[in-house]
Amino acid sequence: MADRIMLNQTSYHGTDAILEIANEAKAQGFQKALVCSDPDLIEFGVTSKVTDVLDKNGLSYEVYSDIKANPTIENVQNGVRAFRASGADYIVAIGGGSSMDTAKAIGIIAANPEFADVRSLEGVAPTKHPSVPIIAVPTTAGTAAEVTINYVITDLEKKRKFVCVDPHDMPIVAIVDPQMMASMPKGLTASTGMDALTHAIEGYTTKAAWEMTDMFHLKAIEIIARSLRGAVANTPEGRKDMALGQYIAGMGFSNVGLGIAHSMAHTLGAVYDTPHGVACAMMLPIVMEYNAACTGEKYREIARAMGVKGVDGMSQDEYRRAAVDAVKQLSADVGIPSKLEAIREEDLPFLAESAFADACCPGNPRDTSVEDLKALFRKLM
Repeated sequence: MADRIMLNQTSYHGTDAILEIANEAKAQGFQKALVCSDPDLIEFGVTSKVTDVLDKNGLSYEVYSDIKANPTIENVQNGVRAFRASGADYIVAIGGGSSMDTAKAIGIIAANPEFADVRSLEGVAPTKHPSVPIIAVPTTAGTAAEVTINYVITDLEKKRKFVCVDPHDMPIVAIVDPQMMASMPKGLTASTGMDALTHAIEGYTTKAAWEMTDMFHLKAIEIIARSLRGAVANTPEGRKDMALGQYIAGMGFSNVGLGIAHSMAHTLGAVYDTPHGVACAMMLPIVMEYNAACTGEKYREIARAMGVKGVDGMSQDEYRRAAVDAVKQLSADVGIPSKLEAIREEDLPFLAESAFADACCPGNPRDTSVEDLKALFRKLM
């Protein structure tokens, strides 16, 4: 079986990268954009950094902002109606994973109306047509949704998140401009950064990992480990490096999948509305300990990339412990909690069953069970 790599047609990185949006829109012959961005980004003037570029270049657009932090089926349905009513022929997605995931679902349904039932997109949906063209502009350094073939939607009725994996949904252009991330508060910087680290570590250890994705993931771990503390302190160097590190992680995991840290984080987000990055950060060291015996020598390289010294002189048990401890220390240093008080014993069966059914679960390096997942969730209590 062949290994596959899928990336954006084009990506721009660095200060003032957003100026390329106008050039790309004109080169592609686009006529009108639906700008997808969440209400907070509009209120705090982040979205306007992009719409100002469109305005200065005489490019037409309408704004759609009915987007929640954990985007819902209704957010997508309303967005599809807004896209059709606007007469737009492309989408500019501005935000974190929420805005980009919503934009992906809108773009897929607009191009594949037979999937109007948003739930029908769960898993690997057999869509026939590429999404409406998307230019993605991340404002958080974490999800890497601008370079992935994944998106996640919340089903409020069933209290669950579902993962959609579709090569047709990848944005054609990614604009990774660290200036768009400079206004992130410390807590959001920390949580999205830990999400990026979870992507890199799970992608590196997933069953489908191979040499090319290992290259991406190890470099991403190295960059994130050295830059996240600085990004939380809002240093220009930290912001710039995190913008790149999270993108590189996305280049890898989008092509090989993730594991149960993400399965469990999706469930915590759906049930308790736990921010995704916080949930990932809390689950990552717990899952790393659980998976350690099935990872060969990979934790030695994770420890090395995390900046641990002397790993070549360590035993396997020592470097595995060192890798987990380095992740715990980084998470603590950026202010992520290690416990979730909302979890109750009676919730565990539903949490475990939902995580077991999640699309990320099969990629985990260690085969798991509902009972194992219950025990792992219990460690958060």
